Amino acid sequence: MDTQFLVSFSIIIATFALYIGIAVYNKARATSDFYVASRGVPPVFNGMAIGADWMSAASFIGMAGTIMLLGYDGLAYIMGWTGGYLLLTFLLAPQLRKYGRYTVPEFIGDRYDSHTARVIAAICTIIISFTYSIGQLSGSGVVIGRLFEIDAKLGTMIGVVLIAFYAAFGGMKGITWTQVAQYIVLIIAYLIPVIFMSLQLTNSALPWLSYGELVGKMGELDRELGISEYFAPFTNGTKWQFIALMFTLMCGTAGLPHVIVRFYTVATMKAARWSGAWALLFIGLLYLSAPAYAAFSRFILMTKIAGSEITNLPAWTKSWIDTGKLQLADGNGDGVLQWSELIISNDIVVMATPEIANLGVFVIGLVAAGAMAAALSTAGGLMISISSSFAHDIFYRVWKPNATEKTRLSVARWSIVLATLFAGLIALNPPGAITQIVAWAFALATGTFFPALVLGVWWKRSNAQGVIAGLLVGLGVTLGYIFAAKYGGFTILGIIDTGAGVFGAAAAFLTNIIVSLATPAPSQKIQEEVLDLRYPEQMVYKDGEVWMNEDGSTKA
Repeated sequence: MDTQFLVSFSIIIATFALYIGIAVYNKARATSDFYVASRGVPPVFNGMAIGADWMSAASFIGMAGTIMLLGYDGLAYIMGWTGGYLLLTFLLAPQLRKYGRYTVPEFIGDRYDSHTARVIAAICTIIISFTYSIGQLSGSGVVIGRLFEIDAKLGTMIGVVLIAFYAAFGGMKGITWTQVAQYIVLIIAYLIPVIFMSLQLTNSALPWLSYGELVGKMGELDRELGISEYFAPFTNGTKWQFIALMFTLMCGTAGLPHVIVRFYTVATMKAARWSGAWALLFIGLLYLSAPAYAAFSRFILMTKIAGSEITNLPAWTKSWIDTGKLQLADGNGDGVLQWSELIISNDIVVMATPEIANLGVFVIGLVAAGAMAAALSTAGGLMISISSSFAHDIFYRVWKPNATEKTRLSVARWSIVLATLFAGLIALNPPGAITQIVAWAFALATGTFFPALVLGVWWKRSNAQGVIAGLLVGLGVTLGYIFAAKYGGFTILGIIDTGAGVFGAAAAFLTNIIVSLATPAPSQKIQEEVLDLRYPEQMVYKDGEVWMNEDGSTKA
């Protein structure tokens, strides 16, 4: 066994033990623990947990690689995923927290006073979260596969077992505090390599300020090689695709059920807003670093790997070829590896960079642990969303309203285990790259939940018939466009499958509005509740904590 394997293995095992220990210590003993962590999470820690929940394998593993391969066009991911948090924090999160439910389908079911709307929303949650989780499990397979030098498929199944255990055991309470630890691990693991590369290449410890000079040098290299320049816009897609992808990712962020539910774990509307502010800070640390990571990695590959003799390549290349994520082909038979002959998956750029830049075994192990933290934290949150949609919204609220607390917890735990196993089987042969699969989940959230929630909070005239029609049409249009674009080659204005949400959202908004206006208005009680959502809570404080509403009712 080599030193690199032992160091990486030790770091990952230590972090796994930490996560499982936290989950066991914070074991969910009641449904309020399992679904909303008893609404007792402080905003700063909730912001960290949101950051970990949010920064999935797609962000940690795939983001820098996507920008490295797409250049300017990859920035749509950063702007969309970051901008979406502003939408969510100001447009929806405080209002949804004030309504005081456990899940997004529960809000939709109660706001529109419809079990049909609740069940359709629960099914949409399961579809979105399931699609997203395939990307996370695929990412954990890349990490574990490289660590043990085994096929990524076997690595995926190891990740499945781990996630199924700690998500089912701790519920939202355990996952929240596990995600705080995972955020700390993943952000340290992401920042250390990019700071070291910055020191190596630019003699600056501030990669966010120094990578610009390398981008200029890469422009010259690109011109020498006769390839499209790294920072030239819209070379990998149309301007409309860039805008559609950014819109889809922003609105999908504001409609993702596993992200929204995190805002239910705090005590008040004000705490929900502060959670969003902290989350944006913690997320920004990684997202502002991704373009620097991409530029440094591409520069090192172009100057130190491309142009090397095939027989004299560094040892790390063989390890990655074994995972199936790196291909080298001497197409012209000259014995020298050209840039065009290097086929590197965008899913391995972050994982391989510490080896490419020769940063040492500890950093390589730390990045592997960070990547696992990213994949596991998001997968855990997604499994809670799937579980709560089935066990709480369908099983308890519709099917068995008299079920005991013990039965409900048991159903919730088993639904996590089964959903994780099923998603793992599909992740063995994923239908696309990690960032692409995740973009589909965002497109589905944009086409279904974003219109339903925006109209549900801000338009009191929206009714049950409108939201049911809107959810079904939005889901159908989005899925239809994804399949037509990916497998049929059909596009409008060059918008491909990852930008499908723009069509789903337009169709859902129009359908919801037209059907709502054509059918009877909601009851006066519901309309007053909707109006009330827009105003801050009136609280009485005692010893610095929320104690009672002004009307005398205690706050849950």
